[in-house]
Amino acid sequence: MPTISARLSEEELAELERVAELLEDDRSTTIRKALEEGLAELRIREAVGRYQQGDVAVTEASRIAGLSVAEWLEVARERNLTTQLRAADLRRDADNAREL
Repeated sequence: MPTISARLSEEELAELERVAELLEDDRSTTIRKALEEGLAELRIREAVGRYQQGDVAVTEASRIAGLSVAEWLEVARERNLTTQLRAADLRRDADNAREL
């Protein structure tokens, strides 16, 4: 497994230690968990922004988020997302859904 390094402030290191203790994990495991969850949330946040702006349709938003279309639709519902999609976008999404 490759190794990376990162510089942390004293406050960040203290928080890492507190969370690792809370989870009863070592620092390395806690960092991997935080990175995995954080990257997943960043992908979703980016997909939400692009979807809200009308830059992407459902299938592209789900790809950006790293989710299935069904999972993306659940995220969209939970976050009350609205978009300015055109009829052509909806047709494309329906065609893509049929291919699944």
